[in-house]
Amino acid sequence: MEMGSIKIPYSKSFLELNVPKNNLLGVLESKVNEYQPDVDQEEIVYKALENPIGSSNLEELVKDKDNMVIITSDHTRPVPSKITLPILLRKIRQANPSIEIKILIATGFHRATTHEEMIEKFGKEIVENEEIVVHDSKDNSSLEYVGILPSGGELWLNKLAMETELLIAEGFIEPHFFAGFSGGRKSVLPGIAGAETVLANHCSEFISSKNARTGILEKNPIHLDMLYAAKKANLAFILNVVINAEKEIINAFAGDGEKAHRAGCEFLLELSKVEKKEADIVITSNGGYPLDQNIYQSVKGMTAAEATCKESGIIIIASACNDGHGGESFYENMAKASCPNAVIEKVLKVPRNETLPDQWEFQILARILSKHTVILVTDMCDSSMITSMHMKHAYTMDEALRMAFEIQGNDAKVAVIPDGVSVIVK
Repeated sequence: MEMGSIKIPYSKSFLELNVPKNNLLGVLESKVNEYQPDVDQEEIVYKALENPIGSSNLEELVKDKDNMVIITSDHTRPVPSKITLPILLRKIRQANPSIEIKILIATGFHRATTHEEMIEKFGKEIVENEEIVVHDSKDNSSLEYVGILPSGGELWLNKLAMETELLIAEGFIEPHFFAGFSGGRKSVLPGIAGAETVLANHCSEFISSKNARTGILEKNPIHLDMLYAAKKANLAFILNVVINAEKEIINAFAGDGEKAHRAGCEFLLELSKVEKKEADIVITSNGGYPLDQNIYQSVKGMTAAEATCKESGIIIIASACNDGHGGESFYENMAKASCPNAVIEKVLKVPRNETLPDQWEFQILARILSKHTVILVTDMCDSSMITSMHMKHAYTMDEALRMAFEIQGNDAKVAVIPDGVSVIVK
């Protein structure tokens, strides 16, 4: 007996999924896209800035300053800076017309943002008229030693942020698969931190913590390091937005780096949390384009399925992976291992300050594969690449579901999470 088909995001469109009604436990979806704000996006941002949480307002903070730095996100994050940055700049200059402003792009461990990507993200006017600096985590001459993190790792941060009179940040909040949530303190660590600091923060010990999971901040060792870094950098004010699938702002939170961020996380948790359903088979996606372009990013969607899948159950993830694996170290460490458990054994022996690039990603994938069979659905990626990384491959949803029922039996219970990166399974 068939139920109406479920749409699963895939690349720039959708795949149709039909699950027999008797097998379907439920469809787990975030309510973010149903949330209807009563004012437009600009008004949401203005309201947040006029009602800061736990701090003075922005005009008060900039009033007697000669210079300041605004940290903003890079090309990998869909922060709607075309809306938020002009509002921030306008408010700052109305209060203090002569203040010198530098915009610092928080690249974290990523490559540099290109000129074209800046125009796409900020608009031509800002790129041509503002002083923009791209953080480089590997350029030691641009970093300053700030101290020792609670975890014991060395904290190195961008000198511009440490030397300025006022440091603020803009960003967005979404569920994050090991930091709990993005946004807030993440602008500083990993955003403007040195490569060694980022690697130490993403060490195997922390990634294996039960508290380093989607939607968890309490006792999350990765989050605690990040909070410490933001305090050491004197992050004085944040503007964080929550966005829907259309990348439109549905709410905004401004003020104290910790308190405003916490308020934003609580708002998002209410909309994103879904009830755990113990399923034999969980079907999900990585939210479609741009997040499903490689296997590396697709691990995020798998973690939502992992949270509601029975031990030895099957995870089916639809992800285009048209750009292949997404990281040489990620691919090599998975493909060269005899089995997922061998990967876990290897990474747990790596000292914190010797963390390998991409280590956190292959550690999490290995954790999932040690307990579950993963079937990756795509018609845009080399099948042998997927199978060499200890996963199974299917070209269509129907084929994947057939494979899963063959392994789990025809009575297997199925849960569907259409967008695996948008939910917090509780």
